[in-house]
Amino acid sequence: MAGSRVISCLRYHDAPAAVDWLCRAFGFEKHAVHVAPNGGIAHAELTLGDGMIMLGSAVKQGGRYDEIAATPREVGGRSTQQIYVVVADPELHFRCATSAGAEIVFPLEPKRHGGSGYTCRDPEGNLWSFGSYDPWLAAE
Repeated sequence: MAGSRVISCLRYHDAPAAVDWLCRAFGFEKHAVHVAPNGGIAHAELTLGDGMIMLGSAVKQGGRYDEIAATPREVGGRSTQQIYVVVADPELHFRCATSAGAEIVFPLEPKRHGGSGYTCRDPEGNLWSFGSYDPWLAAE
C-alpha cells in the first residue's frame, strides 16, 4: 500500500483558491480535483510525499454533514484540529510559507521533543505545523 491510511479532511469557503495556495505555500501537489457545478470544489486530494489531505468547498447544502462540521471562520477563528507535517528542511519550508502569506502562530524554533518547526494558519484560519521531528523515526 502506498501512502498514509490516515487522511485529514478540510472544508474551505474558497476551496479553489485554497487548493492553489496550499500547493504554492506548503508544497502540496494536486492528485485529484473535482470541480462542482457551482465552480467550487466537490472533492480534492492533495499529496505531499506519501501523505494526503482531502478538501472541499464549505457550501451549506442542508445535509447532515453541515450540522457537524464547521470552518474556523464559522467558530470565531478557532480550530478544532491541527495538521502536523514532517518536512526535511523546516527553515526552507518556513520561508516559502511566509512568503506566500501564511500567518505565523509560533515561529520556527527548536522543539523540546526534537527537531525544529513552526505553526501557522492558512488564509482561512486552519492550523498547520511543519517540522523536522518525525515520530516514526523517534519510536525506533
